[in-house]
Amino acid sequence: MNSTVSEIAQLWDHVLLKIHDRLNDQRVYDSFFDKTYIDSLDGSTMIVVANSALATVIISSRYQTLVDDCVEEVTGTNFQVQFVEKSEAKKLQGEKKEKPSFFADSHLDPRFTFESFVVGDSNREAYQAALMISKDPGNLFNPLLLHSDSGLGKTHLMQAIGNAIRERMPSKKVLYIAAADFFDEYVKFAQGYKEEQSLSQFFRSNVDCLLIDDIQFLIGKKKTLEMFFVIFSDLEKAGKQIVITADQHPNLIDGLDDRLRTRFSAGLVLPIHRPDLATSSEILRRKITASGLDVKDFDEEVISFLASRFSNDVRELEGALNRLLFRTINGNPTKHFTIDVALEAIQGFVSATDEKARLSESRIVAAVADYYSLTPSQLTGKIRTSQIASARHIAMYLIKSMLQLPFTKIGQYFGGRDHATAMKGVEKVEKALKFDPEMRKVIDELKAKLNK
Repeated sequence: MNSTVSEIAQLWDHVLLKIHDRLNDQRVYDSFFDKTYIDSLDGSTMIVVANSALATVIISSRYQTLVDDCVEEVTGTNFQVQFVEKSEAKKLQGEKKEKPSFFADSHLDPRFTFESFVVGDSNREAYQAALMISKDPGNLFNPLLLHSDSGLGKTHLMQAIGNAIRERMPSKKVLYIAAADFFDEYVKFAQGYKEEQSLSQFFRSNVDCLLIDDIQFLIGKKKTLEMFFVIFSDLEKAGKQIVITADQHPNLIDGLDDRLRTRFSAGLVLPIHRPDLATSSEILRRKITASGLDVKDFDEEVISFLASRFSNDVRELEGALNRLLFRTINGNPTKHFTIDVALEAIQGFVSATDEKARLSESRIVAAVADYYSLTPSQLTGKIRTSQIASARHIAMYLIKSMLQLPFTKIGQYFGGRDHATAMKGVEKVEKALKFDPEMRKVIDELKAKLNK
């Protein structure tokens, strides 16, 4: 699509008008879509710069379908719309200048640095080894293999190595790839699509530091592992740094080639454990600050609750924070975050085994609100739009059927409504269940979620 800067700006203005009309929510529009703009159009890809890191997360997770539909209506083209921060857009533009023949879409995330990594007892050794390698690649621990469960920082540390090497040694050629990407490129090479260049030759000529994520993905792919062994050996002999991540120690990875197992173990193999409460709390504080908020606006009880409840996976911890921010921005604006606000926002995430998450009216309402991308206060309030009214009736039905509460109490919970209103809401759902398979599907899914 060959367009001038002015034409591209006008195009996005038309898209924003449609988004604004479809949203019908000025607060959401102002919070996430205001001041967005198209950074570039490249083939079928549209790169749009969002106004904050939080906006990129919220739009991509909640409004991507809406955006895609509006873009297609305006352009008549099925663009792949990607939202990024301004700094990331500049990085992407820099990488487009010289795309290699292999791994053209591979790039480091500039947000993953040593400065943004929270160090604790659970990851200190891995952090120290990664930092040392970034200062003297190829001459210390080669290869370095980091292993842990998902969401504990392996990828962050790996990319921090790459970003630090690029900053300190711009002439070094760093390649970060997921093992799945390596497999895809090998398949293309084996099928002859990349026959103008040897895959192994590409690595010899274009890679000084190889960062490969989730190596266990290659298990069972014999030919791909054979090619990887050749590339690994070439880079190792040339003194080029190799960093690998896996979901467990190489000695425990079933199906791993014995030659690779030996080579991996000959380097430095380090685990990353689950973070303790102090580390999780600090991670949460960093993410709050990165979202443009003040940690002082969060009660310490909120920090402790989220950090302890979601310490098993940093991605889950970030997801819980995003849910809290989204709920408060979208449905119940607040300048101060208390434990009650946090519980209302993320209650659908909390396991039924938690003392504060036992099956109750509030937990059922939170689960239904989450299912329909609403807030609990919208369900219990006075708004009577068809979507909210339908969700409200479903919540009433679930409270009646699962908690056996009287209609009077149900009506009181939903904004002081009388028992007749609650009864009618429950009866509407009961009638729908007799002939509407979609309603049965919704009720079954919500009950399964609440009974976990």
